[in-house]
Amino acid sequence: MPVAKGYAAAAAKASLAPFTFQRREPNDDDVVIAIRYCGICHSDIHMVDNGWGNSVFPLVPGHEIAGVVTAVGSKVTKFKPGDHVGVGCFVDSCTTCAQRDVDHEQYLPGLVLTYSSFEPGSTTPTYGGYSDSIVVKEGYVLSIPDNLPLDAAAPLLCAGITLYSPLRHWQAGPGKKVAIVGMGGLGHMGVKLAHAMGAEVTVLSQSLAKREDGLKLGASHYYATSDAATFTTLAGQFDLIVCTVSSTIDWNAYLSLLKVDGTFVVVGAPEQPVPVHAFALIPHRRTLAGSMIGSIKETQEMLDFCGEKNIVADIETIAMADVNEAYQRIAASDVRYRFVIDMATLG
Repeated sequence: MPVAKGYAAAAAKASLAPFTFQRREPNDDDVVIAIRYCGICHSDIHMVDNGWGNSVFPLVPGHEIAGVVTAVGSKVTKFKPGDHVGVGCFVDSCTTCAQRDVDHEQYLPGLVLTYSSFEPGSTTPTYGGYSDSIVVKEGYVLSIPDNLPLDAAAPLLCAGITLYSPLRHWQAGPGKKVAIVGMGGLGHMGVKLAHAMGAEVTVLSQSLAKREDGLKLGASHYYATSDAATFTTLAGQFDLIVCTVSSTIDWNAYLSLLKVDGTFVVVGAPEQPVPVHAFALIPHRRTLAGSMIGSIKETQEMLDFCGEKNIVADIETIAMADVNEAYQRIAASDVRYRFVIDMATLG
């Protein structure tokens, strides 16, 4: 079986360290990918810490994978060696369904995560993109437009689709007022995408420290949520609010910013329960909703949209050996706006 090199956490809260493991032998419908870059998602940190209680160790994180095809199986028709491709948050789906649901697969039973899951029908863990190679079924490999650099495109495979999906579903566009809560790895993608869709974009951030960046990326307005006056000024203003933060917030205060029939969408996943008062919702028929990535079909749509609009993440590229320091810097909000690991540094 092919041998891969990567970095893994041996147990919950352990530091990531060099790890050698086996990838499966490619099947006739598989694509073999040399990983060039992998973005660091905040969910990687949650999973390493076992913050959501479902981590499988040893754990090789990484689901913002950008690379180059090195080989394809005999039944593969969409890809050839040399193609620029991506792998996102899952590598199989609908494994317990009668047939694959290409529009809602991310929400259905039988989803196989790119890491911290199990290969279908086995006890072999899936290992993610903090590694030099991966083998993935053709139907779960994505084409990265040639005009997008692989390093800055890598975060689109999670951060990009995590924001694109709710923005499209709740019809962000001309005439819509959209607020993005948080100006981090997810939030800065929300600003870029909502602006490209034609919406009027407001950033709601704890401080004004990143205001210049937010306006440059496409926001029309930028407010500090640490200022109580913000919630008075913006009451009842927004059609859609997308919350990208996983820290504690005053949920009822944020819901008060919605118009009648407005929607507040949670994409950042707090580890603690969300306390919401019924009357933050009832009087204005407001909706509190959640959204999780997108299907492969929608993710490809997002990548094509980003190729058309020339949208990528703002990144800081790091060496693999610096990944534990990067985790600490993410916890301190010390990155603008997404770390990407250069796999050429794996050694």
